[in-house]
Amino acid sequence: MQLSPHFTLAEFTASATAKAQRIDNTPNAEQIAAMTLLCTKVLEPLRAHFGRPIRITSGFRAPKLCLAVGSSVSSQHAKGEAADLEIPGIDNLTVASFIRDRLPFDQLILENYVRGQPNSGWIHASYRGGRLRQEVLTYSRRAYFKGLLA
Repeated sequence: MQLSPHFTLAEFTASATAKAQRIDNTPNAEQIAAMTLLCTKVLEPLRAHFGRPIRITSGFRAPKLCLAVGSSVSSQHAKGEAADLEIPGIDNLTVASFIRDRLPFDQLILENYVRGQPNSGWIHASYRGGRLRQEVLTYSRRAYFKGLLA
């Protein structure tokens, strides 16, 4: 099932943990609608700007999968509102800065990024219809910091 021109439901629900632990990671219609909105508002414009495919490292997570990976059952991943991503060949700080400066989003987190190592870490981006906090954080060394710190 296509969520948008360049993103499929299969890539949003793919999970080695779900497969290994036999966790059903099937979203409902509301969660699919949220993923479609995330693709339309954030991921497609991001792909158009950089002209490269985006790799979703973690998209939708059913509640049991959230618990299995140490996340909260109320996370935006469980609602279909978030994706962890990277664009191979583009520095994660560059990608996060573009999202921060040019795209609508609810939450943006640059996670485990190390300056001088452009492929380190990943970007968590979320979109929630009706609530765009524009919250920008960096996660490093088990702590969150406001803004993009690198």
